[in-house]
Amino acid sequence: MTSPTPAAGSTPLAQAPVIAHVVRGELVESVHHGLGVLTSAAGEVEVAVGDVRAAMFPRSSNKPMQAVGMLRSGAELTGRHLALVCASHSGEPFHLDAVQENLQAAGLTTAYLQNTPSFPIDEQAKAAYVAAGNGASSLAQNCSGKHSGMLAACVAAGWDTQTYLSPEHPLQQAIREAVEDLSGDTVEHVAVDGCGAPVMSISLAGLARSFGRIAAAGEGPEKTVGDAMREHPQYVGGTRREVTQLMRAVPGSIAKDGAEAVLAMGLPDGRGLAVKVTDGNERACYAVAVELLRTAGIENEALDRLAEVRVMGHGRQVGSVVVTDAVGAGAQGEGA
Repeated sequence: MTSPTPAAGSTPLAQAPVIAHVVRGELVESVHHGLGVLTSAAGEVEVAVGDVRAAMFPRSSNKPMQAVGMLRSGAELTGRHLALVCASHSGEPFHLDAVQENLQAAGLTTAYLQNTPSFPIDEQAKAAYVAAGNGASSLAQNCSGKHSGMLAACVAAGWDTQTYLSPEHPLQQAIREAVEDLSGDTVEHVAVDGCGAPVMSISLAGLARSFGRIAAAGEGPEKTVGDAMREHPQYVGGTRREVTQLMRAVPGSIAKDGAEAVLAMGLPDGRGLAVKVTDGNERACYAVAVELLRTAGIENEALDRLAEVRVMGHGRQVGSVVVTDAVGAGAQGEGA
């Protein structure tokens, strides 16, 4: 059955401004439209690029909020094991080991995982995994950490582990409550994420707000999640992942990438930022995020390196991705 298609131009994504140019030589070869937002410690919008109050799917950027819902449901997870629950991990051996440890602590095995079987997303990890004779599996798929946490929460609360992906399951209802609580938004749409779990819509501003609240939390499950991500950034992404580099570049921060070009970050003072590139190509995500950080007064060489996106030709750099004036100083104040 085919879902109805929104009328052309009816979605706010269709009106999103150009946030980055892809320059080859001296010519703008392609452009990326997108949305960006910076929220204050109080959760107010300080910088807005496009309609940041419209509903959108955070995709895997929602994992820290989901983790809060799991802890509120009784899951006993801390440290690297909790950081992995917040991850779209690269599938490196230490990631897969921690997933199995989470399951073993709950008295379960990998047979309980219901996320979509796949291979490690890190090319080096995938090559080693395949060379060892392994096929696609739920364990290797990048959301297995989240699913191990969902199962741990079900065991702790005495809930059914066979139906944990149903939107009506008490775990998913607890997660929805956490998402709405942290974002300050009402979930308007629920769909199926790439791993099979429910994905719940909020606004880009709500996503940034939730990250700021988790990053600055002084107690409770929010602090536990923030501490785990800060202390174990390699478990949130991987050895060679940009999201891990981003957290290390800004001490005290938390960050999470998501499919279809979503990126969110929380700063230790409670400010948050989020980016959505509307064509789903993540090429410009980090460059735009770094420009928003500069607007917030945060700059360093590590961030400059993350913002440098090279355009290659014949094995050498022939251009770059350039953030436009729509971001940062060109978009001060809500609704800009």
